Amino acid sequence: MENSAVEEAKVTEIAEWMFAEMKNNGILHQEEAVNHIRSHYGESYVYVNDKGHTSIDKEVKKAFKKLHGGKAAWDRDAFYWGWTSAIKA
Repeated sequence: MENSAVEEAKVTEIAEWMFAEMKNNGILHQEEAVNHIRSHYGESYVYVNDKGHTSIDKEVKKAFKKLHGGKAAWDRDAFYWGWTSAIKA
């Protein structure tokens, strides 16, 4: 297992990528994020949730939430994050 400092750096890096995608595109689809994470970081940062959907590691989502500060919302029907207002962070 990787040491916690390396692990924390990767979690931050993934969250920062997610945030940059939100800033650039206005939305971030979970499938796009999962595919990016898998191809760049491996399976360690994704999992299959209790509904059978591939999801993003909870620590990554926590770090992402800190970055957007509540300005992004999860659309559970369409599986994407979008800004909660017209103003981008």
